[in-house]
Amino acid sequence: VSLQKSIVEVAVSAAQRFLWEGKALEALPAALQALRFSARVFGWSSVQLVPVYLLLAEASTGTGNLRQASKYLSEAEWVVLQSPDCPAAVQSRLHRGLGLFCIAQGNLDQALYHLATDVYLATSAFGVDSIEVSGGYFHMANIFFRQNKVDVANSLYTEVGRTKIHHSSGCGIPLSSRQEHQGRLRRLRARAEAAPWADDEEVAEDGMTEAQGEEARRVLQALLGVRKKQQLPEERARVLHALAMLHYLDLDLEKAREVGMKAFDLARELPQQESLETIGHLLELINA
Repeated sequence: VSLQKSIVEVAVSAAQRFLWEGKALEALPAALQALRFSARVFGWSSVQLVPVYLLLAEASTGTGNLRQASKYLSEAEWVVLQSPDCPAAVQSRLHRGLGLFCIAQGNLDQALYHLATDVYLATSAFGVDSIEVSGGYFHMANIFFRQNKVDVANSLYTEVGRTKIHHSSGCGIPLSSRQEHQGRLRRLRARAEAAPWADDEEVAEDGMTEAQGEEARRVLQALLGVRKKQQLPEERARVLHALAMLHYLDLDLEKAREVGMKAFDLARELPQQESLETIGHLLELINA
């Protein structure tokens, strides 16, 4: 069983990496292998298959095969419906997948429903300021932006900035050690439920997993483009600061220094320069 779990972990990782690289067709064989071995380990009715079905749906959508993507999503929905005790973390991922599929179909109202449900479930599973919540807010903001509801979109983009993506850059309000410990335990339990094949060290690590880090980078890069178009230098500086911190945590010091200097130079031009000190401290850490 441990060998089969390892195969699932490798297959899921490979499929996810192909999807990050925009290679949806290459992701399909790895995701199918992950489904095959997940079924052997957990059984076809297990909620542990849901994340794999979602990978297959995302890969199918990426190849333009929406009919096949819909079938995989239906399988995931059926498993969840048959599992009264399905964790909120898994349900959150399902609604994220359904929301993104509806966007691909052009059904934006239904997409908003699923993404709002994703945010609600992710909040209950991981906490209000978790990285898992930020993606739902971001996709909702993009929809409102496409609908020319700029005020609503900006409000949601700001919510992205209140999650742990920015808290990791020192922009958040410190919690008491007890609150922090309780929040950490809740997040770790939820992540373990959402990815049962993951390495114990990866689940137990208090920092971001590779998948979380990649999602955070993708969201921040896209948000940076939005803020640049909107000509909001203060918000742009905040996003650059968070990106620099992510590169620093990933030990990419050259990229962290480059992005950090952009944030610092931009912050120096702002009327209020409260962020200069924290960005400067980050640059000191990078250059140490």
